[in-house]
Amino acid sequence: MAERIAVVPGDGIGREVVPVGVDVLDAVGAFEFVECAAGDAVAASTGDPLPDETREAVLDADATLFGAAGETAADVVIPLRRALDSFVNVRPARASPGVDALQPDTDLVILRENTEGVYAGIESEIADGVATCTRVVTERASRRLAEFACDYVAERGEAAFTLAHKSNVMRVTDGLWLDAVEAVAADRGVDAEPELMDALAMNLAMSPESYDVVVAPNLAGDVLSDLAAGLVGGLGLLPSANIGSGGGLFEPVHGTAPDIAGQGVANPLATVLSAAMLLGFLGHEAAAADVRAAVEAVLADGPLTPDLGGDATTTAVGGAVLDRLA
Repeated sequence: MAERIAVVPGDGIGREVVPVGVDVLDAVGAFEFVECAAGDAVAASTGDPLPDETREAVLDADATLFGAAGETAADVVIPLRRALDSFVNVRPARASPGVDALQPDTDLVILRENTEGVYAGIESEIADGVATCTRVVTERASRRLAEFACDYVAERGEAAFTLAHKSNVMRVTDGLWLDAVEAVAADRGVDAEPELMDALAMNLAMSPESYDVVVAPNLAGDVLSDLAAGLVGGLGLLPSANIGSGGGLFEPVHGTAPDIAGQGVANPLATVLSAAMLLGFLGHEAAAADVRAAVEAVLADGPLTPDLGGDATTTAVGGAVLDRLA
């Protein structure tokens, strides 16, 4: 039986780049694709940005390829991540030939806790002009991410990762986070190298080649991964994976990009690289390597979209990837 892929284009350029990702997956494997609606447009027509049938299709699928959601992102992406129990967000950032990268030696991966922190959504206005946000950190989530991180570096043939924290200020929450992750790493024989997240941001910008795998709390991982995107050529090149006990959801990092949506010039390569991560998640390692190689070839030889200094359309770049796969 063909593996089932839920396809959720969403809003903005998600509708333009996700079809390219589907074409790539279709070119390298035999999959059943189930297209699902979510985001601003479906909210406007039905009142619900995440219909029950979409949530169920994602849960029933072997993996999900997601585009982007606009104003309703918090009502779409976060519930889907929670439904899949996707406790880790994997965000690689690697400079490629042919791209005028700010830091061409960048080749790192950020493993971000994906379920709690300030993104737990516990906010309140306790008085006029006074609002609070409760940060949630649990030993269970911290240890689960640490276990994943230890397995991840072992698969890469490494025995260490950098641990982002701010326990000198957030002594209780980041103290718990730091203790839990370090304890798991010590049990597994992995060297967890703690670094204050603000200093880490500076060092990433100046010397990204010093880092391989960075393990971070939710908000810090979100910010640091966008910083890493700037080092390698922009958000149009960054894929991501949300991995959990309920499956995997794979999405480009760039969002809806409303300034260029509908113009046909969005860079589809982050989506194609997300599709490669999806292939790896399903065990199709050779196909994933083929897709990554095709992307590298297009980046080296063109055509390129305007964000990378070219003038090619989304469709033209997607076609070039398919040509190399053929």
